[in-house]
Amino acid sequence: MLEEILRFVHVIGATVLFGTGAGIAFFMLLAHRTGNPTHIAHVAGTVVIADTIFTATAAILQPLTGAWLAYEIGWPLTSGWVLLSLILYVVVGLFWLPVVWIQIQLRDLAREAAATGTPLPPRYHRLFRIWFACGFPAFFSVMAILWLMLNKPDIPLGF
Repeated sequence: MLEEILRFVHVIGATVLFGTGAGIAFFMLLAHRTGNPTHIAHVAGTVVIADTIFTATAAILQPLTGAWLAYEIGWPLTSGWVLLSLILYVVVGLFWLPVVWIQIQLRDLAREAAATGTPLPPRYHRLFRIWFACGFPAFFSVMAILWLMLNKPDIPLGF
């Protein structure tokens, strides 16, 4: 029974991470394409809240439920697919943490532009390009983790 509950919570967490990440990227990109500081500020504000509530919560729970599930089932954390999943999870985190900070900056820059009736500053556009670029390795790492968890391939890593 415990294994089923852990597996369910772990799958829900993975779904939230993937779905929220994809949704945030979609809505931020669409808002950015309008070039409208008021619209961007509103969407970025919502994105920051969603990332805080959903992504951060799931990001904290994933390694906990994953480690507990591996323990319950008897999968060593050093087995190839588990270890590679953990490494990729760190990669995701290394790209996600700066993205959260960038989203806050984008929101604030758009709010300022909207309040003063000025165009978005060059810093906004520079940060947006970094934000956009960070999404690719994070997204593909999450996809790889999902594939590893579904297929559990035998990956000899020499341990």
